Amino acid sequence: MRMLVLGAGLQGSACAYDLLQQPTVERVTVADLKPERVPAFLKTSAGRRLALVKVDVQDAAALREVIRGHNAVLCALPYYYNLDVTRAALEAGVHSADLGGNTEIVFRQKKLDAEARARGVSAVADCGLAPGMINILAAEGIRRVGDAEAVKIFVGGLPQHPEPPLHYQIVYSLEGALDYYTTPSWVLRDGKPARVDALSELEQVAFPPPVGVLEAFHTAGGISTLPWTYEGRVRTMEYKTLRYPGHAAIMKAIRDLGLLELQPIKVRGKEVVPRDVFIASVSPKLTKPEGRDLVALRVEVRGGGRDGRQVAWQLLDYFDEARGISAMMRTTGYSLAITGLMQVDGRIAAPGVHTPDETVPFGAYLAELAKRGIEIRELQ
Repeated sequence: MRMLVLGAGLQGSACAYDLLQQPTVERVTVADLKPERVPAFLKTSAGRRLALVKVDVQDAAALREVIRGHNAVLCALPYYYNLDVTRAALEAGVHSADLGGNTEIVFRQKKLDAEARARGVSAVADCGLAPGMINILAAEGIRRVGDAEAVKIFVGGLPQHPEPPLHYQIVYSLEGALDYYTTPSWVLRDGKPARVDALSELEQVAFPPPVGVLEAFHTAGGISTLPWTYEGRVRTMEYKTLRYPGHAAIMKAIRDLGLLELQPIKVRGKEVVPRDVFIASVSPKLTKPEGRDLVALRVEVRGGGRDGRQVAWQLLDYFDEARGISAMMRTTGYSLAITGLMQVDGRIAAPGVHTPDETVPFGAYLAELAKRGIEIRELQ
């Protein structure tokens, strides 16, 4: 296999690293405007099975050129590039997958389904942690219980050693996290898609020590297209982000005071965007180069009817000390790599444009995660 990874950031680098561990992968190309920014754990492979290439993906001709000769394109760039990358991959007759993150763009990608089928290739959107891993678990839970009454999904990327006041450290794009805190979340209520405010409906979720009790609240984007896929088939479905207790109250106050607004305001005669100022101010304080993270996940599916059958899965994954790869990178970047490998080796066989819950084989996916030390445990 010859695999192309777009994006030399944290998730793209983790994806490329995982691909290089697979004997079936002959060559990995990482393409980015600044490919030299790949972390140390990846640089040692450069020049052997790894090629680092400078590419501006907004240059359509350059994008088509770098895709040529690869079996799959794995996009770890910001979500607004996903549609163009999918189109370019289809034109080249190459499989593609991405980390998703924007439901409207996924629906636009879905409109390319007929073209993908005609070309005999697959495009899989939303292949990270959330959306991605949790969608696969939720779909399996719904299949198992049959008549699903409720689906509850909780995910959080957290510091192992939280510090006040936010008890949080940056584990992926802070801009992306703030979007999730300010954008209403799509859920299923009474079987119909509905929107609820971000940071609302706070509840507590208990995990085994040393994590303990976390708080959970609504945020946008986590379950992607699932509310529409299961409209009328599942009564209640919701996704909530996990944080240490007290985080939501502080962030809600920050949001309600207007510090996350995108509309410019005048300060001493100059126009500034409140969110830009906020990010510039807090990023140095929330960036912890020596910080160690963890990922906490739980998916619960409850059936209807008299028996009310239930199924649930849980994951606690930790920073990889030996390689310097964060838990967020492992659960997100590795998930993208696994999807691409399955597309090329035929385990994802159906051509067309899909989301992971529609096409990724549950058992094989969990087995691949387990090989990487990512153990999703079914709760009894």
